[in-house]
Amino acid sequence: MCAAEARAQLGLDQVMVVPMGQAPHRTLEYDPGPDVRFELCELACVGEEGLEVSRAELDRSGPSYTSDTLKAWREQAPEDELVVLLGGDQAAALPSWHEPETVLSLATVAVVEREGYEAVHVRDRISALAGAEAVEFFDMPRLDVSSTLVRERARAGRPLRHLVPDPVLEAMAARGLYGLRTPAGAR
Repeated sequence: MCAAEARAQLGLDQVMVVPMGQAPHRTLEYDPGPDVRFELCELACVGEEGLEVSRAELDRSGPSYTSDTLKAWREQAPEDELVVLLGGDQAAALPSWHEPETVLSLATVAVVEREGYEAVHVRDRISALAGAEAVEFFDMPRLDVSSTLVRERARAGRPLRHLVPDPVLEAMAARGLYGLRTPAGAR
């Protein structure tokens, strides 16, 4: 929903969904691996006009840094306007990122608010970064769904339907990801 709303509100031609390759700051608990994460992203984008999944970070060795991905895309297509979409929680953490000012210089950062991470909070947290004044905010229906929430609910046996697209839910259950056992048990 975030990608579709951003595409519509920000007038984007295309939105690239970029599953992370190697997490630079943390270990992903119950990580099914890069190829499965890529497949789940592809399933989530089925039928969504203007959404495509990229292997940019999966096929590059070493930690996945947004600044590296943006540099590579800038080299490939210097005329393209790049926009990085972030939830408010990640935008507020931008000062702790690898080369945050490079991210801000190579792309417009567009942020959707999340509970506890409204625009005023995010702006306060990133204000010392060069380029922070250009950060944009866009609206979307308030669905505070995160990958962490989905994994926790799956492990606890709580319903996931309507939190992830049905094809993703079915693939998670078929593979037993995050503790799901059967498609019926996932709903």
